[in-house]
Parts: sequence; C-alpha cells; structure tokens
Amino acid sequence: MLERRDVIGIAQTGTGKTASFTLPMIELLARGRAKARMPRSLILEPTRELAAQVAESFEKYGKFNKLSMALLIGGTSFEDQEKKLDRGVDVLIATPGRLLDHFERGKLMLSQVNILVIDEADRMLDMGFIPDVERICKLLPFTRQTLFYSATMPPEITRLTEQFLHNPVRIEVARPATAASTITQELVEVPANDWAKREALRRLIREAGDITNAIVFCNRKRDVDIVAKSLIKHGFNAAPLHGDLDQSLRTKTLDGFRAGTIQILVASDVAARGLDIPAVSHVFNFDVPFHADDYIHRIGRTGRAGRAGFTYMLVTPRDFKQVDAIEKLMKTTIARRAMTDIEVREDRKPRRDDERRGGGGGRDRGRRDRRDKFRPEKFHDHVASMEPTTIVDATVAAAAPAEQPAAEQPRQPRREHRERNPEKKHEPRREHQPREHQAKDQQNRDQGPKRDKPHRAHQDRKDDAKPVKPERHELPAFLFRPINLPKKADA
Repeated sequence: MLERRDVIGIAQTGTGKTASFTLPMIELLARGRAKARMPRSLILEPTRELAAQVAESFEKYGKFNKLSMALLIGGTSFEDQEKKLDRGVDVLIATPGRLLDHFERGKLMLSQVNILVIDEADRMLDMGFIPDVERICKLLPFTRQTLFYSATMPPEITRLTEQFLHNPVRIEVARPATAASTITQELVEVPANDWAKREALRRLIREAGDITNAIVFCNRKRDVDIVAKSLIKHGFNAAPLHGDLDQSLRTKTLDGFRAGTIQILVASDVAARGLDIPAVSHVFNFDVPFHADDYIHRIGRTGRAGRAGFTYMLVTPRDFKQVDAIEKLMKTTIARRAMTDIEVREDRKPRRDDERRGGGGGRDRGRRDRRDKFRPEKFHDHVASMEPTTIVDATVAAAAPAEQPAAEQPRQPRREHRERNPEKKHEPRREHQPREHQAKDQQNRDQGPKRDKPHRAHQDRKDDAKPVKPERHELPAFLFRPINLPKKADA
C-alpha cells in the first residue's frame, strides 16, 4: 500500500483487516492538509456500527497524529456532519447512502480523494449497495489508490474489481470462505416449530455453562424481538439489535455488550456484521442463513485473535438445502447431533411465511373474514338443471283453459280511486283564449291525463338537434292579423 498500488485483500474475519489499511493511511496522510468539503481519503462501510468501529480504530491508532476525521452515517444530525466537513477532513468514513445525500446537497466534493477503501464488499453486495458504490467510484479521480477488502469473492465482486482497480495486488491470508481453526462448529437438529427452537436455544445456552458474551443470529427483525423477549422472560441477560431500532439505542446496546453489562446479544446480520468484540465466546444461529456467505461472517464474530470459539446452528428438516450449500462452500462437513426430546407446541400467531403462502394475513384480513361470515354456503344441488324443457305450441296453450286450484277463492276486484286534483277542479275558465284553443283543451280533458314526458337527458342527442315546430296557439296573435299590402303600380 505504501507503494501506491491497488490492493485486493481476502482474509477471514477477525484477522486484522482494519489495521492493515488504517496504519498505512495514517503514514500516507501525515503530510498535507485537507481543504473545506474536500476529504483526502474515503472509507466506505456497509453498516453504521462497522463505520463507527473503524472510526474508533482511527482514533486509537492515530492518537499522536493531527489527522482530522468525520463520520457520516444515518440516524445522526446533518448539521453536525456539515460543520466537520466545512472545517476540512483528512479521513472520511461513511456509508454509501449518507455520503450521496451530502454530495447531492452540494456539501461535499470528491475531487481531492487520493485513497479509497471499500470494506466488506461482499456485504455491500448483499445489502444492494453495489450501484451506489459504482456511482461513487465514478465521482472520484482516476488517479486514486483503491483498496478492496472482502471475506468472500462472488462473481459480482470480481467484476467490480476488474472495472475500478488497475493492476491490483491480490493478497490472501487464507482461502476464501473458510473459518478460523480455533472455532468449534456443531449443527443441532430440532423439530420445525418456533417454540421448539426457542426451547432448544435455551438448553444450549444452559449446557454451554460459562459464557462470557454470546451472539444469537436471526434472519428476520421480527424474530430478533421475539427471541430476545423469550430469553429475558426465562431469566437470561439479553437485548435485541436490528436495523429498525433508533441509532442511539443501537449504540447504547453495543456499548453495554462490550462493557459486559449485556451477556447475550440477539441480532440480525445487518446489525452485527463485522463487529470486533474479542470477548465473544459463543455464537448461536437461531436460523440457518439464507446465503452461505453469511454463515462465514456469523461464526467469525467468535474465535478472534487466536481465541477459542464455539458455534451452534439450529437446523430443521426444511433447512437441509441451505446446510448443504454451506458445507459445499466451506468444503467441509459440520458435526451434527439431534435434539428430539423437545415438546412441540403451537404458536398463537402464524409466522409470516405461512401468512404469505396462503394464510389470512394482510390489510384486508378482517374484511375478508366478515364477508365470509355472512356469505351463504354453496352446495352442489344449487346448480341449475341441465335437462331440456318441453316445447308447447302457443295455439294449444291459448285454447286450454287455465286450471285453478279448488281451494283458492276468487279475488275481489280492487277499487280504483280516481285521482282528483283540487287545483284543476277549481281552475277558473280562461275566457280570453280563442275558441279553437278551448276546443283543443276540452279534447285533451276527454282523452285523460297526459303522461309525463321522459327527461331530455334520456332522449337521443339526434332528437335534441332537430328543430321543434311550434304549435299555432303558441305563436303571438299579431302574426295572424291580415295585412293589406299596397298594390304595385302598372309599369
């Protein structure tokens, strides 16, 4: 690194990757001075906790140097971070999302970055940060020095190194996707039931005996809270840690775990990735990880710096496919044992997986239940008959008298009430109308009441377009007066 060459570092977790780029950076940045909003070096981390951990390492290693540092992570104030950037920083440690937020606001310029460090690249791939990393790399100067660190090398990571690194030096401390030799691994087969898995976890913790610090990994944030509450209920000193918690609470939980006030940390992969806590003696995998690479990082939280570590993973019959992928990646067989003497109990609420497959989860669950409650049941005899009906001739049907039942009595005719309109009854005669108008009114009265005309909105538009010829009695009277025109004189 001191020769200004690009580096690809592949090593197991807990082998000192942070110190491998922190110490040379302090030596290279000792000369020079940073300008406002123009950092001299950039370190990208996938999570807030890992970024804060690297910042602590810089403060420890650079205690006697006058290097300025800024930490850009989510969950903290923008104003405090902008004040540090305005003063100028030599080392900028950030997560990709918050870094791009400052850049889009115009509070940060990346034209003076000479050293770029991408740490935990495989984890960034899993979290979907690779497009952001590619965008950041394109904003940096072409002549920069790039340091690329990862515990595994998937094909996507290899493509990224070929695109942004120039003639890199590849350094492998150990074969990729391998665990430290000081870690003892074991698989525990349990029934496919949530309560049984929690009971098996409690048994394993009790069997372990003297536990300095332990981490329990779960795949879902919901399970993190449930397992932590279960352990606390049964008298264990436990606390949850996942991405939905407030940043201040996450920092407080990690500080308590490092100090020893919290013995068991129930966490997700995102929150506990890359944490350097040397006192962790046991790691329990409550769920089999979705990706085989995550298993390497999980068990890497223990057995660090030559210490002994113990890991256990609870496996159900539906997890055998993921277990085979882990053993294939590590090229080794993990010891197994079965825990069959566990009582199986049904949970009160179904898991999210069951709800997605066909359960009653979702926003319309209550509405659907109410609709089904009042919906009549359907039976097979409710289907209409498919037999053909007999055709009856109309003349025969008209000639045949209708049969009436003997018990039925003839109905009495309904009394018709003639509608009377009091307004029309007392209407005075209109003597001023012409005689022909009166005759027409009398004819209309003999024919009966007129039916209401349909509303014009219901008539065809073509009828509305036709001109209506007015009645003669609707025209003014002066049009019918005779007019004497003057006779034309003979030429």
